[in-house]
Amino acid sequence: MNEAVVLTPERILEVTEDVLRRFGLAKATVVDVARALDVSHGSVYRYFPSKASLRDAVAKRWLDRVSAPLEEIASEEGPAPARLERWLRALFAAKYTKVCNDPEMFATYLTLAREARDVVRAHKERLADQIEHILSDGLEQGGFEVTDVKTSARAIFDATIRYHHPAHAEEWSDPALPARIDALLALLLKGLEAPKQR
Repeated sequence: MNEAVVLTPERILEVTEDVLRRFGLAKATVVDVARALDVSHGSVYRYFPSKASLRDAVAKRWLDRVSAPLEEIASEEGPAPARLERWLRALFAAKYTKVCNDPEMFATYLTLAREARDVVRAHKERLADQIEHILSDGLEQGGFEVTDVKTSARAIFDATIRYHHPAHAEEWSDPALPARIDALLALLLKGLEAPKQR
């Protein structure tokens, strides 16, 4: 073992993902991660005090990779209706891409996410906050009419859940899905639209 290896939480998480790909969630252990890093398992435990904390961190890292590009869209300037539509389409596409490009890892992350309830709750809140930010901009711009921004943001998140919640992943290959998404987004945006001034 090479205890001179410079360990960082990020490096441990990268290697943990590789180990999960090779062995699967059921068989992968902290010892496997340590072996792949060429360190003792005690070195891994210095950064992640338990297997559960390591799994939570892997789930958070995965969810952060989903939310980071969405945060960029939410923070942009420009018309809020177009940003909200782009944000929602980006969310749907991110989840769809993960399912299609790496179904085994998606299944692994889905299991990890179910175990890491606090991490998932924080992720959902972060996404709802991003929607809330776009809605607030839309109110200021005069493009949206919303009485309660926070409640409306959560309602939008919930109304679109079929297109981004992993429990619905089997439905995402339906050829009619793009048309359904288009119809839902048109309805949502129309419902948020401020009345035209006469």
